[in-house]
Amino acid sequence: MHAPDGFIDVPVSAAAGVLAAGAIAVSLRGARRELDDTARPGAGGGAERTAPLAGLVAAFIFAVQMLNFPVAAGTSGHLLGGALAAILVGPYTGVLCVSVVLLLQSVLFADGGLTALGVNITTMAITTTVVAYALFRGLVKVLPRSRRSVTAASFVAALVSVPASAVVFTLLYAVGGTTDVSIGKVATAMVGVHVLIGLGEAAITALTVGAVIAVRPDLVHGARGLGQKLKLRVNGELVDAPETAEPAPAAARSPRKVWIAGLVTSLLLAGFVSFYASANPDGLEKVAADHGIDKQAEEHAVADSPLADYGVKDVDDARLSGGLAGVIGVGVTVVAGTGVFWAVRRRRTADERAEDTTPSGTSV
Repeated sequence: MHAPDGFIDVPVSAAAGVLAAGAIAVSLRGARRELDDTARPGAGGGAERTAPLAGLVAAFIFAVQMLNFPVAAGTSGHLLGGALAAILVGPYTGVLCVSVVLLLQSVLFADGGLTALGVNITTMAITTTVVAYALFRGLVKVLPRSRRSVTAASFVAALVSVPASAVVFTLLYAVGGTTDVSIGKVATAMVGVHVLIGLGEAAITALTVGAVIAVRPDLVHGARGLGQKLKLRVNGELVDAPETAEPAPAAARSPRKVWIAGLVTSLLLAGFVSFYASANPDGLEKVAADHGIDKQAEEHAVADSPLADYGVKDVDDARLSGGLAGVIGVGVTVVAGTGVFWAVRRRRTADERAEDTTPSGTSV
């Protein structure tokens, strides 16, 4: 659903950019708390571990977004990632994860317009994350407290988040669309195809969340507090086992194996599996072509980028070119994402030190 430049006029694109910037500012503050909570004892490790995990989530989303899957005649879809990121690392951190991916895709791969970046962040990062996480938390509260419930809630939340994103794009187009197309037709087409894409999003999200919960439930933000206490049978009755006085060793809580497995998976998906992705246009591209929305589409400002269209310039072999571009994209995203979250976490730590050194009764 990467909107190019020209679909939405300049004033609305600028307004969406302001909205996106404000949401990112709020998310930076919220992500400090989320990363700090993740770093507390028993929650998965310290600051040196939480930033790489968040960076890995961004890289994984980048990789899976390269895997377009067929959803209807001549139409494909791909993961948006907001629901997955929110459930794995928290809603504020999730907004930042998807925003990092969208920025790098636009600047390096000419995917999504530069002036439309605010539109894309609003629809693909903010809307999906907010809708998915709100629905997810509501479902978790009413479902039995179990790992299966988290996976099921992930499926539903991801499914709903995709057509919600399509609705928001339609609203933006209704206000600032550059072509004279019936909004009713746009809404019907956008929501219809994105419900189908949502099924793929839901399956990918639920499988990923379920896989992580199976090996390290403590690393899933949305699964915190859902762990069931160990039961012992005493005189024929099940009772709660006494809690251990000593916390688990740090090595036992290290997410290193999960991080390595996630990175290897991302590299394989982007570098190899992406070659077999559907070549059909995605939902927005198909709707735009069928209804004439793309008449005012503009050429991307970095269309001549060495990595434009997810291929390496001057590499003639299509498989090698796409694979190299995917590997480069995963590498750049994990480094950029980790750097962003490391800086956010360090800012949180610096603020805490400043508060600790402030004399009682003194404001800062």
